[in-house]
Amino acid sequence: MTTETAGDKIDGATILARSLKQQGVDYMFGVVGFPISQFASALQREGITYTGMRNEQAASYAAQAAGYLTGRPQGCCVVSGPGVIHALAGLANAESNRWPMILIGGASATYHNGMGAFQEENQVQIASLVSKYAHAVEDAARIPFYVEQAVRNSLHGRPGASYLDLPDDILNEEIDASRVVTAATVSDPPRPSVPQADIDAALAAVKSANNPLVIVGKGMAWARAEHEVRDFIDRTRLPYLATPMGKGVIPDDHELSTAAARTYALQNADLIVLLGARLNWILHFGLPPRFNPDVRVVQLDIAAEEIGRNVPAEVALVGDGKAVMTQVLQALDDDPWQYPEESTWRTGLASGAEENIAITEAMMADDTSPMNYQRVLKDIRDTMPADAITVSEGANTMDIGRTILENHHARTRLDAGTYGTMGVGMGFAIAAAVTNPGKRVVAVEGDAAFGFSGMEVETMVRYNLPITTIIINNNGIGGGPSTLDPDRPPPPSAMLPNAHYEKVIDAFGGQSFFVDQPKELLPALTAANEGDGPALINIAINPRAQRKPQQFQWHTGRAD
Repeated sequence: MTTETAGDKIDGATILARSLKQQGVDYMFGVVGFPISQFASALQREGITYTGMRNEQAASYAAQAAGYLTGRPQGCCVVSGPGVIHALAGLANAESNRWPMILIGGASATYHNGMGAFQEENQVQIASLVSKYAHAVEDAARIPFYVEQAVRNSLHGRPGASYLDLPDDILNEEIDASRVVTAATVSDPPRPSVPQADIDAALAAVKSANNPLVIVGKGMAWARAEHEVRDFIDRTRLPYLATPMGKGVIPDDHELSTAAARTYALQNADLIVLLGARLNWILHFGLPPRFNPDVRVVQLDIAAEEIGRNVPAEVALVGDGKAVMTQVLQALDDDPWQYPEESTWRTGLASGAEENIAITEAMMADDTSPMNYQRVLKDIRDTMPADAITVSEGANTMDIGRTILENHHARTRLDAGTYGTMGVGMGFAIAAAVTNPGKRVVAVEGDAAFGFSGMEVETMVRYNLPITTIIINNNGIGGGPSTLDPDRPPPPSAMLPNAHYEKVIDAFGGQSFFVDQPKELLPALTAANEGDGPALINIAINPRAQRKPQQFQWHTGRAD
């Protein structure tokens, strides 16, 4: 891994940087300080793109999004103690999302262990609770071994987070280059297939259903299986529904999408083909009243332990999404089959979609001021480049946006995800821009969500990243008052009314816009998206604006 000869000296920071580069870690996000500043400089010397962030949480969010987008674990480096603690948010989020990342935590010198050293903390033990792999490095010569272990555990099988603890004396230790223990480069993830009998059973189950529904999750985006999934839907003519980050695996405007009839589709399907999605809270656990109590499940997942969670699987396909879908397509080559074009199931789905579309279109056409969510999101959708990467967070902002903002390509929607984490937006947007040079990133934020990591707009300006940040501002969490009563404390959910968040990016020289009238939307959005660098649009809406009436509570699946 080095060009040094016996007798040459090399320090731990350089060994670490070279080992990461060898293993395909091309991007690192972090906040420098003791003891990692030297390491960050070594990263740049070794050709790794280092992005300096303003907060360790945002850096850790960026690393995992970069891993998901590139297909290899990417990195975050932070200082010891509080820096690692802040970055644990990213480890936990990566574990929940099943995304790969490597967190490099600085640590106090080994010879000060237990003495009350500067920022001393039991970092490995804490990190192990929210990661697949966590280990301290005890010898600079063994750094390549530990990096290989961290990358392999993060990437192979069910993707997830790895943590490496790098004490100050190990990073700064100079050793003879001949002592460095080399490691093999971790291969791309294996793509296990399944027995042909399982493929046959899965297709037989689908053919036997009256009301089949395919659910496409972000696991298929991770597996790079978008072409196979699209081919499967086109050939079988099965109706499908995408999970929030499964959007784009099949373009949202595909004729067989049942997104506009989601509730009807879930309640009335008698068989679910679950492709890289989990029956967790996002899919209401697969349970009544959101699902048919007798629903049958054909489940494809890379992780055997996920099969049958909450609802037993009639057919289990434990394997790689791309490989298994290739097997399915080969079986269809030998025995072509299509779901009938005319059926009561299709008629019901069309009817459910028609009603919801009519309600949404009426709300999008409402030019009343102050505006509602749907009116704002319509113009965001209409001005967004077709290949833009969409980042979204905030309660109503994210949920309503999912139904209106379209994604036409896999891995072009990033949101609060399985963990429901607020504050991921700015880190995700930065990662998307850094790993996709030249592509416009559109981050649609609630005002409360933006507040978690809003200072990262300085990072965007510093690196001149093509990110349009849009704040849909309703004065608080779920909406706040238009004015604060000076004689009472602000309500718990309230933010400062009528705040001019666009002034934040003004301070750093980025483009800024304030919008509170429908006619101002298109000019501001167009100007922001057509610019070269970052822009921020603060859009004031009606604080009482909400989603259209819902039959169920969003988080429990219980009837209202």
